[in-house]
Formats: sequence, C-alpha cells, structure tokens
Amino acid sequence: MAAKTQHAVGKRKCAIARIWAKPGKGSIKINKRTMDEYLIRDTSKMVIMQPLELTQEVGKWDININVIGGGLSGQAGAIRHAISRLLANQNPEHRTVLKKAGLITRDSRKKERKLPGQPGARKKFQFSKR
Repeated sequence: MAAKTQHAVGKRKCAIARIWAKPGKGSIKINKRTMDEYLIRDTSKMVIMQPLELTQEVGKWDININVIGGGLSGQAGAIRHAISRLLANQNPEHRTVLKKAGLITRDSRKKERKLPGQPGARKKFQFSKR
C-alpha cells in the first residue's frame, strides 16, 4: 500500500504555508528548495523544527512546503503552524504537547493599518495649542 500524503495549512502575519507530508527520511523542501538554501537565519530553521523536536518526529517525515506572502520570519512561523497542525491531526497525544507549547494556536497579530489624519498607525502629528 502506498504511503498516504497528509495536507495542512498554517498562517502567520501575511504568510500562508501549505504543506504536504508523507512518512520518509526527513527531507524538508520549501518552494522546491532545501531548507538550508531557502532560509538564511538559523533561528528560522530552529522555529520550523520546534514541533518536530517536541513530538520526537524528526527524520520521520518528508515534507514539501509551498509558502507565499510576508517575510522570511513570518513564513517560518506559518510553516511551524502548519507542521504543528499536521502532527496534531496525526496523533491526539501530540496535540496535548503542542497545545501546551502554544504551537497550535494561530498567532493573529498583524501590522496595524495607517489611520487617516495621522502619519502612521500609532504616531500622531505634533500637538500645538496655538
């Protein structure tokens, strides 16, 4: 019987990550490139590996990732969210571990929009009484 491919979606800021995973040797491809080629910072690589390390699933999945939008940090967070959701759907025991670490909950923080009559989202023009 052929290995069943699993699908999950994760989001962070404006980034959306779609992942397809199947049991394998542990290769991770992001937009048809290896993780080391795509991600520059070591912290981004560490963020992506967090859910796999917490559940002792490192090296058990071949993961293909398609990620769009945002910057590299937001994309890494979106990938982490997608991997966490995939692992939680696979095994209910993983869900409790990932939930306790706060990896299943989507981080809903986004950039605040610029408001009319102000120079930015929070900044105000200098006030003068006269």
